[in-house]
Amino acid sequence: MTEPNLADLVVNRADGRDDGEDWTEDYEELPGGAGISIILESTSKAGAGPRLHQHPYAETFIIRRGSATFTINGHEVIGRAGQVLVVPANTPHKFTTNPGGYEAIHIHANPTFLTTWLE
Repeated sequence: MTEPNLADLVVNRADGRDDGEDWTEDYEELPGGAGISIILESTSKAGAGPRLHQHPYAETFIIRRGSATFTINGHEVIGRAGQVLVVPANTPHKFTTNPGGYEAIHIHANPTFLTTWLE
């Protein structure tokens, strides 16, 4: 087995910044066979978020700052900084950011995004 080039395993910000502030980006087919895709979400706006959708795999939300109102299978829950929410596969969900902003890492348990939009 050939050793990977370590530089090929590092993913840098597309905007060239070298910090974690205001970082909003989507990543698919990560190096090293990670088997996941990631959405980095950072906003100071209230009312932002995707419409109702589902995926054929689980989605995990690691909330780092602020909060959002999630609708998961018809039930509302407030996700806050310091919490992890897991939406099971094939479960309809959406969220709307609350006042004060929202920053989270959304981990899709699939190397690419597969989304069925429901509204």
